Parts: sequence; structure tokens; C-alpha cells
Amino acid sequence: MKKQSILLGAMAAVLSAGAAHAFCPVCTVAVGAGLEGARVLGVADVITGLWAGGLILSLAAWTADYMYRHGVRNRLVFLLNYVIYYGLLTLIYFVPAGNPTLRFGATTMWGVDQFLLGAIVGSVVFWCAGKWYQKIKARNGGHAWFPFQKVVWPLGALAIVTLIFWAILEWLPKIGVILY
Repeated sequence: MKKQSILLGAMAAVLSAGAAHAFCPVCTVAVGAGLEGARVLGVADVITGLWAGGLILSLAAWTADYMYRHGVRNRLVFLLNYVIYYGLLTLIYFVPAGNPTLRFGATTMWGVDQFLLGAIVGSVVFWCAGKWYQKIKARNGGHAWFPFQKVVWPLGALAIVTLIFWAILEWLPKIGVILY
């Protein structure tokens, strides 16, 4: 009964809420809820972290681009933007406060918390794929090779890295190879 009351309360809050305007605290809570949903489905924390890292980098870059277009040129402000976004990602370890969605160090891979490892790798892969797209576009006279390449490149890179981590965690141990 308690779970049903919480579910009904959450649904009422979502249905009665106003526009979110995509501020990161809302996204962070959504990532936390998504992480719990992924855990229920059996998805490893490192894989969820990959996508959370890509999401946070994307939001931080989007905000930095918005600030730049509106006249902000201070590099310290841009750095602070990224620090705040990644700081908000750490809320995943504390939300909800009484029963954290994720406990730091509960699951590790190569001696690092799986979610943290995934977030770092996801951010790096997302950034590298974005830079690769920019180089392709510059070499191609300012045009992409195909429509929506700007979206396909980073998401495709995250999908490939997700498959690699899935193989490390799920497939390789079945054939007797353990890499973590």
C-alpha cells in the first residue's frame, strides 16, 4: 500500500507540475529515476552512467553555447557552468535523501564506482564524437555527410561503447573471460 501511495503521489506531482524549462536539477532527478528504472530492468550502473555522462555533457555544452550567443565571454563562467552540471550529477548518490538511488562504491569496475566510471567514459566519448563531427564538417566545406549526422555521431558512439561494456559485463564472462 505504501508503494501505491508513493506512486500515486508522484503521478499527481508530475501531472500538476508546470513547464520544466529543462533546468538541470529536473534532469538530474530524471536521471536518478531512470537509473532506478534501469536497475529494475537489470541494466548495469556503468551502462546507465555512460548515457548520464553524455546527457550532462550535452546539457552543459548547450548552456555554454547559449551563454556565448548572449555575450558571455568569461572562461571562468564557462568552467563554472561545467562544474555545476557535473556537481548536480553527483546528486544521483543522494536523491532521494532517505534511500539513495545509488550508493557510491556499491558496484565497482576496475576499482572505480561503476556509475562514475560510466559517466566519465560517456562524457569523453560524447565529446570526442562531437569533435570528430566538427572535423568532418570542416573538411566537407561546412556540410555534414548526411542529414542529422550531428546527432547520429555522438549517439552512435555512445551506443557502440554501451555494446562494448555490455560485452565486458555480460557476454565475455559467459565464455570464461573476465575483464573487470
